[in-house]
Amino acid sequence: MKTDQLDYSLPSELIAQHPSDVRSASRLLVLDRAAGRLADSRFDRLGESLRPGDCLVLNDTKVLPARFFARRSTGAKLEGLFLCETSAPGVWEVMLKGARKVKPDEPIHIQDRAQRDFCMATVLEKKPEGICLLKVETQTSAEAVLERVGFPPLPPYIRRDRDLAAAQDDLRRYQTVYARRPGAVAAPTAGLHFTDELIGRLKDAGIRFAHVTLHVGAGTFKPIATEHIEEHEIHREWYRIDAANAEAINAARQAGGRIIAVGTTVTRVLEAVSEAGQAAASEGSTNLFITPGYRFKLVDVMVTNFHLPRSTLLALVAAFAGLENILAAYRHAIEQRYRFYSYGDAMLIV
Repeated sequence: MKTDQLDYSLPSELIAQHPSDVRSASRLLVLDRAAGRLADSRFDRLGESLRPGDCLVLNDTKVLPARFFARRSTGAKLEGLFLCETSAPGVWEVMLKGARKVKPDEPIHIQDRAQRDFCMATVLEKKPEGICLLKVETQTSAEAVLERVGFPPLPPYIRRDRDLAAAQDDLRRYQTVYARRPGAVAAPTAGLHFTDELIGRLKDAGIRFAHVTLHVGAGTFKPIATEHIEEHEIHREWYRIDAANAEAINAARQAGGRIIAVGTTVTRVLEAVSEAGQAAASEGSTNLFITPGYRFKLVDVMVTNFHLPRSTLLALVAAFAGLENILAAYRHAIEQRYRFYSYGDAMLIV
């Protein structure tokens, strides 16, 4: 399949720069993929499209405040995105903007949110695509350091400076209400629309819930640059599904309930761990690349946001709903002025 088949034109003003005032007040476009039918709704009416016994599967990863700032000894500014802590204690893998002139073994100053020097780090190695290894001089974990210095790792199409008030709001809103396990550097955005109150109402209506973990990586924003999507090398992401949650998913399916993946991240986990139509408890990393033509084994329904052109996420939803259905849904969403991308509105694909 040619990558340009995943192209569409989006007016820039439809790229949401802020979340809705209330999470569940986002709009919801319901796509019946069998009939090719669209209906406009609201996320807080999600239950109208669900049935008792259905199982909503949520990704309980927690987004780290992975964006940080630093300075060279010359005063030149640097901006980093924490990717992971390596097996060597205190050694971080980061994407470092402004690193072109930074030299190996050069010390840099990591700054806190108030732009004060917080700790020193040394550039151990420079890799392709702006990735560096930093040796951070601290006795605490990367997570503890980031809690002091880090900002929300918002995608580049959301414009923010170092405004502390905005950062505090984003630290709360670029996170699901059920986030439990730290490790992601991007949010599982389909879950941002849920509130505790909505989850309670759905449970009262007989909807089951299960959880998986997939730590969303920075590669989720990497566009497909090859002519054919099959030539693209997708990133790996760590996931886990325990025995209790696998059993809950399988019990729901055996009782006739639909398995509803909340987001592309959950979809990748469920399809990666599917064995003969059952969820198997598992832990590891996946580079499963779902493209049109893929036969889904476990996911019956999907909740998702609107995705970027030429993205692996758009390829996945096109595989699930059909490319023509998705492109028609996106045209409708643009005509109806839906809000797009991470802080935007949602789709339900049944």
